[in-house]
Amino acid sequence: MLVLGMDSATSACSAAVVQDGNVLAQEFTEMARGHAEALVPVIKRVLEAAGCSVGDLDLIAATVGPGAYTGVRIGLSTAQTMSLAATVPLLGVTTLEAVARAAQDGSGNALLVLMDTKRADFYAQAFDGWGTALGEPAALTAAELLVAFPSADLRLAGDAAERAAVVFREVGRAVELLDAPGMPDSAWVARIGRERATKARVGAATPLYRRTRLSKPSSVLAKIYRRRSQ
Repeated sequence: MLVLGMDSATSACSAAVVQDGNVLAQEFTEMARGHAEALVPVIKRVLEAAGCSVGDLDLIAATVGPGAYTGVRIGLSTAQTMSLAATVPLLGVTTLEAVARAAQDGSGNALLVLMDTKRADFYAQAFDGWGTALGEPAALTAAELLVAFPSADLRLAGDAAERAAVVFREVGRAVELLDAPGMPDSAWVARIGRERATKARVGAATPLYRRTRLSKPSSVLAKIYRRRSQ
């Protein structure tokens, strides 16, 4: 399966062409702004480097957030336009799960992915060691983060992991910062899309614009995290 993965929801602009899990071409550029001007040229370059066109694709996978409102809108608008024009299925992947999959180590040990909200709080979501979500994405303040994830030992990933580590260490929590990309890897966006398409889970790419609160009580999330960390 030939898949185009893309991300413009964070402080970066990236795209990758992946065939059956193998990266044919990829480009990643960190940028605070300018995604609208950069994304389409990046996509064109990776398609050219991979030796294919939009019409050759079997699937397009794009990040749906959480992240910057404008960046999410730009990425999904671009992906939807390409999908409709070339009649290629489109699937959405969250920024948090893309980071989690790049950080997976197969150990089974849970990890907490934290992304920058451009405010004082954090986008947070817990995953097991294989990148499977243990709860829903949430926007949490530092105080809420401490309540939601009371485990003594935490493994952190994401572009806000270092800032969150300070919060945990100030109250005596032991944390491990994983050596993994802090922002979504477009190749993993494509791989996740391929896995879901193989399982016949292709559907609409719905943006995560709003800074959502926990959909489960924090105590439930804490129990899930502790159980998977053991």
